[in-house]
Amino acid sequence: MQKLYFKDLANFYGKEIEVSGFVDKIRDLQYVQFLILRDSSGKLQITIEKNEENQELNAIVSSIVKESTVKVKGLLLEAPKVKLRGMEMIPTAIQVTSLSEEELPIDILDYNNKSNQDLRLDNRFLDLRTERNYLIFKAQTLAEMAMREYWIKNNFIEIHSPKILGTASEGGAEVFKMDYFGKTVFLAQSPQFYKQMAMSSGFNNVFEIGPVFRAENSHTAYHATEFTSVDAEMSWIDSHHDVMDLEEAVMKNVMSSLKESIGEDFEKIFKKPIVVPETDFPRIPFAEAKTIIQENYKYIGEKEYDFDRKEEELICLYARKKLNSDFVFIIDYPFEARPFYHMLDKRGLTKSFDLLYRGIEITTGAQREHRIDILKKQAEIKEIPLESLDFYFNFFKYGVPPHGGYGFGLGRFLMKLFDVDNIRDVTFLYRGPNRVNP
Repeated sequence: MQKLYFKDLANFYGKEIEVSGFVDKIRDLQYVQFLILRDSSGKLQITIEKNEENQELNAIVSSIVKESTVKVKGLLLEAPKVKLRGMEMIPTAIQVTSLSEEELPIDILDYNNKSNQDLRLDNRFLDLRTERNYLIFKAQTLAEMAMREYWIKNNFIEIHSPKILGTASEGGAEVFKMDYFGKTVFLAQSPQFYKQMAMSSGFNNVFEIGPVFRAENSHTAYHATEFTSVDAEMSWIDSHHDVMDLEEAVMKNVMSSLKESIGEDFEKIFKKPIVVPETDFPRIPFAEAKTIIQENYKYIGEKEYDFDRKEEELICLYARKKLNSDFVFIIDYPFEARPFYHMLDKRGLTKSFDLLYRGIEITTGAQREHRIDILKKQAEIKEIPLESLDFYFNFFKYGVPPHGGYGFGLGRFLMKLFDVDNIRDVTFLYRGPNRVNP
C-alpha cells in the first residue's frame, strides 16, 4: 500500500485511511489522549477518547514514547477548532512499528546550540528529523533539478568523470593519496581536466554534479574535505563573460524554482522570503573591487592578489546596498591567484571570475587557455613539471574549441540561502579533518 503523505490529507476528509509517521508529541490527559504524528511533509493530530471501547488504544498510547514510529488506521475529519491544520484523525487501530528509547542523545529542537555540534553530528540521523533540515535538503534537490533543467534545455549533456586519478590534478596540491593495487593514486579535487577533455571530444557543453576531495587541514565553517561540486563547461565562447552569462541564467532559474516550490514553507520557517534576482548580476573588476573596499570600508585585505573572507563580505555588502544585488561577479583576477590553465588577456590578467553570494565566494570560473604552446608556458611559470601533465596536454594536440566553464559550491550556496553558520548544517554527512564517521 502506497504511503499517504500528511500534506495531501485534505483530499481524504470523511474517509477511512491509514497513515504512518514518527511520534512528535504525546498528550495523555484525564479524558482524552493526543498523538501528534510527523512525516517529511507535515504533521497530523490523532485524537483518542479515554473510554471502555478504546481501552486497547489507550494502553498503546500510554506505552509509546516520542520519536517512535506508528501506523494508524481511522477516520479523517475536518475539524476547524483543531489548531494543527484544522483536521484530526479518530483511530480504530494503532500499530507501533518501532519503539524509541526514552532518552535521546540530543535535543532535536535545540539546533542553535553550537556547544553540542559534535554530538549532533555523531547523531546526525536524529539531528535531521526537523522540518527546517528537511527543507534544506529539499532545496538542494530542487536547486540541482533546476540547474539540470536549464542545461538540458540548452544542449548540455551530463558526464561522470573518474574520482580516482593516476596523476594529481591541478598541480598536485591538497590532494588525498591512496594505495591502488600497489601504486599511489589520488582522489580528484575537481573534474576540471575531464570537462576540458569533453570539449576536445566535441561534446560542446557538459555539466557534472558529483563529489570532490580536498586535503585541506582546515577547520573553518566554509570548508570540507569532501563536498558536492557543480561544474559546467561550454565550447565556442568569446570570453569569460559568456560563461558568466550562463551561470547568471542558471542561478536565476534556480532561485525562481526554489521560490515557486518551497517559498511559502521557507518564509514560514525562516521568517524571510526567497529573493529572485530581477536585475543583472554586477561585474566588478578585481582591482576596482579592492579600491571600493578600501575607500568605502577603510579595510585593506591580507592578500595582494586575492580576496580574504572579510573582503568578500564587504564587497557583497556594497553590492547589496549600492547595486541592489545579493550576487556579484568579481572579474579579471591577477594570474598569481589563478591556475595555469586560465586564459590571460592583453593586460596579463586572467579571463576569470568569482561569483560571490551574500558574503562568500560560491563559484570560480574562467575562459580556459586552449592553445597548447601558451598552456605549457603558463604551466612552466607556475613551476608545474610538464611531464606530470602529459595526459592533459594530449587533449589539446588535435584541435579544441575555445571554451570555458565554472565550478559551483552547492554547500556554500545553501549555507547563505538558509543563513546558517556552518557548512556542516547543509551537508548530509560532513567530512572534515577530524570527522570520517558516521
